[in-house]
Amino acid sequence: MTDLFENGPSKKNQYSAKDIEVLEGLEPVRKRPGMYIGGTDERALHHLAAEILDNSMDEAVAGHASWIEFDLNADGFVTVCDNGRGIPVDPHPKFKDKSALEIVLTTLHSGGKFGGDAYKTSGGLHGVGLSVVNALSAELNVEIARDKKIWAQSYKQGKPTGKLKEIGKTSNKRGTTISFRPDPDIFGKSPEFKPRLLYTMAKAKAYLFKGVEIRWSCAPALITGKDETPEKETLHFPGGLVDYLDMALDGRETVTGLPFTGEADLNGGGGRAEWAIAWPERGDATIASYCNTVPTPEGGTHENGLRAALARGLKAYGEMSGNKRAGIITGEDVISGAAGNVGRILSVFIPEPEFQGQTKEKLSSPGVAKIVDTSVKDHFDHFLTGNPKAATDLLEHVLERAEERLQKRKDREFARKTPTRKVRLPGKLSDCAAGSAEGTEIFLVEGDSAGGSAKQARDRKTQAILPLRGKILNVASATEDKMRANQEITDLIQALGCGYGENYDGEKLRYERVIIMTDADVDGAHIASLLMTFFFREMPQMVADGNLYLAMPPLYRITQGSLSIYARDDAHKDELLETAFTGRGKIEISRFKGLGEMPPAQLKETTMRPESRTLLKIVLPVDEELISSKRSSRQAKIKAGTTADLVERLMGRKPEMRLKFIQQNAQKVDYIDV
Repeated sequence: MTDLFENGPSKKNQYSAKDIEVLEGLEPVRKRPGMYIGGTDERALHHLAAEILDNSMDEAVAGHASWIEFDLNADGFVTVCDNGRGIPVDPHPKFKDKSALEIVLTTLHSGGKFGGDAYKTSGGLHGVGLSVVNALSAELNVEIARDKKIWAQSYKQGKPTGKLKEIGKTSNKRGTTISFRPDPDIFGKSPEFKPRLLYTMAKAKAYLFKGVEIRWSCAPALITGKDETPEKETLHFPGGLVDYLDMALDGRETVTGLPFTGEADLNGGGGRAEWAIAWPERGDATIASYCNTVPTPEGGTHENGLRAALARGLKAYGEMSGNKRAGIITGEDVISGAAGNVGRILSVFIPEPEFQGQTKEKLSSPGVAKIVDTSVKDHFDHFLTGNPKAATDLLEHVLERAEERLQKRKDREFARKTPTRKVRLPGKLSDCAAGSAEGTEIFLVEGDSAGGSAKQARDRKTQAILPLRGKILNVASATEDKMRANQEITDLIQALGCGYGENYDGEKLRYERVIIMTDADVDGAHIASLLMTFFFREMPQMVADGNLYLAMPPLYRITQGSLSIYARDDAHKDELLETAFTGRGKIEISRFKGLGEMPPAQLKETTMRPESRTLLKIVLPVDEELISSKRSSRQAKIKAGTTADLVERLMGRKPEMRLKFIQQNAQKVDYIDV
């Protein structure tokens, strides 16, 4: 029988007690910094500054500090100074040969935030923040002013270079000053803080606690290139989150006009919550949340509570106002968006919060969701009932998002169930015979009568005809559910086969050219403008790719003897009468009331035959951000002065914007056909 232990491990592969390494003091931090600050990249580097700033903010929130100085020095040091109580410097009861300051700086899980009344609501919980920064710094200097004395101590790579010393006396100064430089051995050669990131960090803290003044300064040599970070600025915002929201919206119009703002004590939680929320009319807006001034980019239970409160409040308002569709609303419909545009801000202050990890990116305190929900909902109910017009507009806005979400889910389910389905085409479409999009074109024709003539005049191999009945829906002033319910729009989307909005796929476009062909009159121009609005709003990529065209049917036929020429409009007619018809004989002018009155042979000759027709390619400057995001302009942020802005003013929901445009441009019009 084989002995399993006969061939044991070689001496070099043996594993014994001597292989067990015991890390003491701050050695674990330097060995595995990722466990404490999430890595050694740029984000982790700036987290060091956040840890020190958070400590000073805790002093401010506790009511002991009124100002904080936040400096980025030319030598790479970050200095944070406050006028709080100052870290204690007396000997620690458990370690009588060391000061409390040294214990805090050199011992993990030490600090004044584990219990007692020193800090009721703080961002530092684990007692590792300051010691971690010390461990990962090439140099750290600390100065404490308290009890009319000034104390100082220096550290290198987490170890003190000497004892805590009294360096002077003071009668009017108190607080903590910490200056540190990150260790290149940890963060790579010449780790550099970015002024813009530190300034943004300081500004956010000032917004979050309106009672603090943060004095920012940065060495001028560090601000280079296009960086517009100020060298010095005093950051103080009496409006708190309201000021933050105004800055974040940057002048964008909102659905409700006034934002939903407020603050409240958290019922049963011993903390408080503050919020400022707006719903931009165009573009998405994400939520920025904080707990005890610490940012929580991954959300958590406080965000869950806010979503629940807003969803419940809006559903209740919908039921009260008789809107039966309100039942489909969820929290994501009320608060949804893409990162980049902040429109909802939530800040909570709670005792002993629980975060996921030392970097505190997500709040996990289990009871917070319920108390935030309860506290916010009462205020939201008052906001809705006190502003009925704003409440109704918000309800419709959120319902549009909810219906869009449900429609996307249906589309995904349908795609999974029928992966081999044939393309569904509208019954009115007379499709071409070509098997690929190359060389093909579809004519969007005004009315069934014109469609009949176009069908007879077309080249069946490459030309498709889709008749549209009258003026289509103005998508710029309609909700998305109304757009989907419109038969003409639905037929058009099905015929093109490429989807719309964020589901648009140019490779699936069934035709190389999409040609708008309407009558050469005012009604025809109106229909063409509505169609171009649709394509620009819902298929901007197609416009940018140059697939959209406008046919130029003639308005007149001028005949003199055997000579027959077509004129596009009145100006062209007058030009032809002066230049082309100079001989003798009676001149006959026939005006086409519409494409339906034009015989198929004439329609083919003038408008549909590639060799003799005139086509205008629709070239509209489309915002690159709109294209890259693969979103319709219904969902994207509209920048002033862009084509999207002009379309919104002329075709959107607000008639006052059209009136303003007319008033501004009326003097430029020479002639109006009434």
